[in-house]
Amino acid sequence: MDSLTQAALGAVIGELVLGRQLGRRALAWGALFGTLPDLDVVFEWFLPTAWGLVMHRSLTHSIFLIGLLTWLLAKPLAKRWKKDKVTPQRAAWFVFLAWGTHVLIDVFTVYGTGVLDPLPLPRTSTDNMSIIDPLFTIPLMVAVVIGMFVKPKEWKKGKGIRSAAWCLGISSFYVILSICAKFSVGRAVEADMAKRNVTWQRKMEAPTIGNILLWRTLVDRPGEIWIGYRSVFDPSGQPIRWTVVPKHEEIAAKHADAREVKIVKWFSKGWWVARESADGVWLADLRFAELRSWDERGVALRFPFTWTYQPDSTKDRLRSQEREARNPGEMLRRMGRRVTGEEAAWEGNARLIGQFLALQEYLESR
Repeated sequence: MDSLTQAALGAVIGELVLGRQLGRRALAWGALFGTLPDLDVVFEWFLPTAWGLVMHRSLTHSIFLIGLLTWLLAKPLAKRWKKDKVTPQRAAWFVFLAWGTHVLIDVFTVYGTGVLDPLPLPRTSTDNMSIIDPLFTIPLMVAVVIGMFVKPKEWKKGKGIRSAAWCLGISSFYVILSICAKFSVGRAVEADMAKRNVTWQRKMEAPTIGNILLWRTLVDRPGEIWIGYRSVFDPSGQPIRWTVVPKHEEIAAKHADAREVKIVKWFSKGWWVARESADGVWLADLRFAELRSWDERGVALRFPFTWTYQPDSTKDRLRSQEREARNPGEMLRRMGRRVTGEEAAWEGNARLIGQFLALQEYLESR
């Protein structure tokens, strides 16, 4: 998840584990250890794009590294905090929980986390939380603010610890609600597919940005991926409007042996589409919600995770294409209207905006 959330969660863990011993310093130490796993982003500064995808959320998010660091750092940290009477066991719990909860909430998002790296296993994701969700973060921030104003003597009485436990409990309850919402949406999607008598290979549901009320679903079918949205407030049995995106796997098949193409397929867990490009192949990961903009022609879809594979390039053969929302305010307003059931505010005649300056591709709706 975002760095602010990770720091806040780490600070709360610091309060709970070390608050009585370190007081307000536990907040700073917790925030530090809560954000350390994301230092793997430095690899993106000097590695090729494809290897940047491999390294992010890999070894620094592995349970094996967490265990190793817990063992290595317990005694040195206890020695540093000797005057505060922190035992090696408590220091070990602090490292394990501060680092481990960072990994845990990353698992909730669709990006995928290498919990068992370096074992050659798929990355783990439960797809029940957005990468940014204020309703999950705010209780953690409240606990941090309260902790900053707790006096040293009151820490020993457990004042800051009690508020941290309550706030963490609220955020944890929100996670449980997200899992329940995901299950409900999944059942609705299966019912919709059954009514249409449509066969499908697999599906995934994930919340839209910043909430657990509006969910985006992908359905994998032969040669195409269906994209649909459902609000938790939609009536039971309401049909889902699906946008059909052809995969065009045959385009990527021409470069099936290329390392970069293999990495994109692996990273996206197979939720990718391909298009011809002037200098190679345009690839998009459909797991991440598309950016939408509206005009008289309908709704334009721009996928945030896209790349161009350039086989003849002498440098980085996989080029990332940055996408930004054209009018994020309008998109959020329309998202809110869709949550309350106003489907027309969100949907429209859809067209895919691919590579820069490429022709727009109109998509079928069902």
